[in-house]
Amino acid sequence: MVTAALRGYLELTRPVNSVAAGLLTLIGGFVAGGLTTAPRPLLVAVVATWLATGAGNAINDYFDRDIDAINNPERPIPRGAVEPRSALWFSVLLFLGAIALALSLPRVAILIAAVNLVGLVAYTEVFKGTPGAGNALVAYLGGSTFLFGAAAVNNVLAGVVLFLLAALSTFSREVIKDVEDVAGDREEGLVTLPVAIGERRALVLGAAVLVVAVLASPVPYLTGLFGLPYLAVVVPADLVMLGAAWRSFTDPRTGQTWLKYGMFLAAAAFVVGRVSVLAA
Repeated sequence: MVTAALRGYLELTRPVNSVAAGLLTLIGGFVAGGLTTAPRPLLVAVVATWLATGAGNAINDYFDRDIDAINNPERPIPRGAVEPRSALWFSVLLFLGAIALALSLPRVAILIAAVNLVGLVAYTEVFKGTPGAGNALVAYLGGSTFLFGAAAVNNVLAGVVLFLLAALSTFSREVIKDVEDVAGDREEGLVTLPVAIGERRALVLGAAVLVVAVLASPVPYLTGLFGLPYLAVVVPADLVMLGAAWRSFTDPRTGQTWLKYGMFLAAAAFVVGRVSVLAA
């Protein structure tokens, strides 16, 4: 029974997504040159990101428990592994840990953390049911992990391009996920983008935003920030993401999964680009 409860709490944090968010913060700090110049603040930022992301996922499950009973009955609250009130207090504990760590970082990083924490708490109750607004907020939060990592090492401008590309890609993925969840959202009366404008139109919009991100992805190479090694990795990432957008029209679940892989490959391109610069 105890083991089942502990597993439920761990699942609330979406450990894969939370650890991935921390990794993206690490990449943002690395691209900004902070892995060697400011390793301690960068590590603090990575752990704070993991805690805040886990807290956001937990509180999202708390507010979404009725919808998840339809769309995702295997999640901890619908299946009875964690009581709703316990999930709420668990999220509060994680948020407090993230805040305590973030307060030791530079002011810009604290500002980003404060905005993100408000956004994480407000998402489900305020923005999720507003067509496009919830997708835009999640897109910002996803991209801001890179920005937060760069800000933690006092070089926030180095993370701006990565932030913008990640935010555009995340917006597209969130739209595809809304199409995947449209049945449960309609049942609960949530007016998401696919519910408001139709599933196909929403997918077209998501694909268009993704195309903008793909077209912008060569900018670090064209501006001389990174060389050919960056381009060699980002081009396959672009192809995977474009394929994901195409697949989403017939299979949204597979499409959003492919898009996630493409986004991680694109993030890896920035790592490769930075490593090649250091090795030159």
